[in-house]
Order: sequence, then C-alpha cells, then structure tokens
Amino acid sequence: MRKSNLFIAVTAAAVLASCVSKKKYVELETNYNDTRSELQKTRVAKEDLENKMEQIEMRVERYNAKIASLKSDQDGMMVSTDGGSLVLSKNNKKAMRKTLQDVPAAKLAGATTLKDSLNIAIAHNIAKKMGSTASDKDLNVSIEETVVMINIDDDLLFKDSSYRVSNDADEILAKIAEVVASEPSLEILVEGHTDSRTVKQGSYIKDNWDLSTERSAAIVRRLEEKFGVAPEQLIVAGRASYDPIVANDSKDNMARNRRTQIVIMPNLDKFFAMLNNNEQLLSENDK
Repeated sequence: MRKSNLFIAVTAAAVLASCVSKKKYVELETNYNDTRSELQKTRVAKEDLENKMEQIEMRVERYNAKIASLKSDQDGMMVSTDGGSLVLSKNNKKAMRKTLQDVPAAKLAGATTLKDSLNIAIAHNIAKKMGSTASDKDLNVSIEETVVMINIDDDLLFKDSSYRVSNDADEILAKIAEVVASEPSLEILVEGHTDSRTVKQGSYIKDNWDLSTERSAAIVRRLEEKFGVAPEQLIVAGRASYDPIVANDSKDNMARNRRTQIVIMPNLDKFFAMLNNNEQLLSENDK
C-alpha cells in the first residue's frame, strides 16, 4: 500500500512538471514571435526613414545647385521651359517685356511663374489680333488658361454633312493664318465636332468620327495650301459627338455642337529658341 501511494505521488509530480514545462514553452514561443514581429516592423520603419532622408538630401542638392546657378547668372535671366533651362540676354528680356505689355493685370494675376505669364500674354495678344472678326455671330474667341480657343459654327465652314470647305470660310481662315504667321512659335490644333445624329447609311462618310476628322483635316489643308501656314505648326483631331457644348436636345443646340474648334497654343520652347536666334543675328550684324 505504501509503495502504491509513492508511485502515485511520483507520477503526479512528473505529470505536473510536464504541464508546467509545456506552458512555459508556449509562453516563450509567443514572446519570441512577438519580438520577431516588432523587429520586422522596426526594420521596415528604418528603411522608410532612410528613403525619405535620401529624397530630402536629393532635394537639398537640387535647390543648392539652382541657387548656385542663379547666383552665377549676372547678365542673363534663367527661365525654365519644357526642354530645360534657358539663359536669356538683355535683348531677350526686352522682347519678353514687349510680349507682356498691354496685358491687363487681372489676366496675369493667376500666373505663378514667368512661363505662365508669357503663355497668358501671348494668348491675350493673339485674341487682340483677331480684331473685329471675333465679334462675328458664328465665331467665338476666348482665352482659357494659356491658350486661345476659337469656336466656329460649321454652317460658316461647311455644307451640311460635308467636309468640303466653303468659300465663306476664307475670311476667318485668312485672319487665323495671319495671326499664326506673326508668331512662328505657335502650334494650332484644329478639332472637329459633330452633333449626335448618326450619318445616313450609304453615305461616303462612315460615321461621326470620320466626319469630324475629315472636317478638321480639310481646314488644316486649307490653312497650309491656300494661306501658307507651316504644316509643322498644324495638328488634326476629331471628337465626333463626344464633347458637346450643350445637350443635343433641339435643332438650335445641335447646330451649336456642330463646330470646328481651333486651339492656338504658345510653344514656349520654340519661343525662347526664336528669341535666342534673333539675338545671335543681332550680334552678327553688329560685327
């Protein structure tokens, strides 16, 4: 009996010790996993901070380089363009001042950079050069941000469902060509628009995409072949019926949506290059 009790006591102690050891093991394993997870988070946070620090250092280097460049520029003025930075001479600056003159201060108020100011000024001067033509009832000239938008009703340019340019269009196209010729740095986007009516079956025109693009191309050809606009300045686009001014819910509204939009866009890279070329010619003539 005594031996039996001793055996039970020893067995119970062994089982108890085994339970305690397993519980301790699970606790240690949990702590290990938690520590490992926290370590991984710390590593990720460290890498993120290092990347941010590297970006900040790169910005500081760029700013320092820009400051040094501006300090070293004594006679010229640094202007940022899409093609990089350009140093302009005193004569170039005079040309820019001429471009900016007579522009109402309210129009320049939204400009945050010199480039913005020049874009707005060129657009304003183009609208002025359109003159009395801008008051025609079938024509609307406006300045949107840094471009000149000329909307012409298609009744003035084409016959219904045709892309043959009428002779009545020549007066306005001649005026546009004159403006473009005076500013070789300009680019002209000619964009055709239709109403929502489908093209009649059996027509030589496939659909509204075809009609809008053919009309745009016809205007571009007229500007190039009859009025001498450089083809490098011209861009053709067609929007079909997918960019209406108003809903296509009446005859009058559909007539408004049938239009050709001519977008005159200043290209400042070409503008500044032209200024530099003029400066070189002046220098050669002075020799």
